[in-house]
Order: sequence, then structure tokens, then C-alpha cells
Amino acid sequence: MARENANRDAQLSYKVRSGFFVPPDRFAGCFTTFYRAVLEVEDGGLVTDYFQPEWGTIRFFSGHLPSGSIGRFEVSDVRCAVTGPSSRPLKFLAGTSRTWGIGFLPLGWARFVRAEAADLANMVADGEQHPAFAHLTGLCEVLCDPSASDEEQFSAIVETMDAAMEPTRDDEKIRQVHHVLMDEDLSSVTDFAERSGMSARTLERVTRRYFGFTPKLLIRRQRFMRSLVRFMLHPDKKWTDAMDGLYHDQAQFSREFRQFMTMSPSEYARIDHPILDSLVEARTRIWGSPAQTLDKPD
Repeated sequence: MARENANRDAQLSYKVRSGFFVPPDRFAGCFTTFYRAVLEVEDGGLVTDYFQPEWGTIRFFSGHLPSGSIGRFEVSDVRCAVTGPSSRPLKFLAGTSRTWGIGFLPLGWARFVRAEAADLANMVADGEQHPAFAHLTGLCEVLCDPSASDEEQFSAIVETMDAAMEPTRDDEKIRQVHHVLMDEDLSSVTDFAERSGMSARTLERVTRRYFGFTPKLLIRRQRFMRSLVRFMLHPDKKWTDAMDGLYHDQAQFSREFRQFMTMSPSEYARIDHPILDSLVEARTRIWGSPAQTLDKPD
């Protein structure tokens, strides 16, 4: 079932409607969400926004085909865009369009994506041309069809994922590592390894292969994302109020912010976020979690 959100800003002349669909129980722990977003921009206009660091995602478009970039990787005029796990922002330019997004939690990456996560980290590409996602892009025929209903498109996603799912021998390790990563008190790689029940070397193998990054970077990304979404949900607050308690001081937070978002906190605050603000608000209200990286593994 989908839940709706609508948001309108007269100055920007756009409207965003989003729906979130619950994956069947057999996919527990595999996906952040299946979501559908409709963007309407008046007079053929375009809006620019930045997606924050997230897990790997595959997105399908109809209407205006957006362009996007992460670092040196760029895509434009594609009906299916894929990203690996990211520690950098995805900048995109979009007009009136309809998007289906499927986010892969680390367990989902292990079961559905045919590549190691670290090899595709901070990457955006044309999904129909990328071998790691080729078995999923048959969904373009349904998800990029504006005449198809939400129910038809959701059913197509479920059928495709049923056919593609391949459990791995590391499933339980992935679940355990992900559970530990969600603890807001986690601050060291040593603690991460001990609580995951594995050596530091094994932990790094698991996180690079399925999470995309080293244990240390994952801890830092979680700390940063907790701070960022607090600010996004309460924009009247100061950055110092939103900062995670594990930061030593504001200078450390500012350095981390620039690394993860490629801009300073003040620069970010001055930029309009027409799509992301709407999705974060709707995600929190409807789904109960403001961002992919803060979704619990089950």
C-alpha cells in the first residue's frame, strides 16, 4: 500500500508527491523502501538538489530524464540510473517526471547486485549498460511506462526481485554487522569488531564487500547522517544543536561535513532542497525513518 505526501513551494513553482510501498516479508532486511515520487515543475522548469550519502539504489524514470553526478561519474538522459553506496552527495537536475526508487540495504546488495559494493562505491551509471544491474533493468518496460498503474508497477518489482534473489553464505554476518552499526554509541573499529563477533580483518572484508566502505568510514558516515537529518527535520535549529554527541567540537563536524557533502554547513544551509526536503519529511512521517542510512536492517 502507498502513502501520499504533497508539498508545494510557490516561489519555486514545483510540487512533489511521494508514495512508499512495503516490500513483502520475504525481503526483510533487503531494501530501504520501494518508493514512487512524482515531480511537477511549472513551465518546463528544472530544479537542482543533492541526495545525501546513501546505500546503493536503482531508479527508474519517465517524463523528463534527469541528469546526475557523484564526483567524476555522470549520467544524463537515461531511464534507469544506478548508484553504489555513497559517502558523497548525488547532485541532480530534474524536471517534471515520475521516479521509482529501490534502495538496497547491505543484505539486499549481497542478494541482488552482482558486484562487490566497494567496487561501485560513489558511482552513478546507466543501469541498462551496467553488468551488475542488467538482470534488474527489464523493469524499465513497466516502471518507465507512465500509463502503468502503481499496483502494476509494484507487482513487477516484487516479481523481478523474487526471480533475482540469491541468499549468500554471509547473510548472518551482514545482519549482525548492520545491527551493530546502527548503535548510536558505536565509536571505534575495535568495538565494532568485538560486538560483531569477528576479527577486525573479517569485519573489513564484510563491510567493503557488502557495505561499500571500511568500518571506520561507516562509523563516521552514520555519525554525520544523524547530525544532517536532525538539521533537515528542524531547520530552525543551529548546527551546534544538530551535531551528534560523538563529535569532539564544531571544527571536527565542519571538516566531516565538507568531506561528506563537498561543501560547508553554511553553504548547504543556503541551498534550496526542493525534492530532498519533501522526501525526508514524508519518509519520516510515513516510513518512520528520515534517511536510507538510518534504516534498521529489519
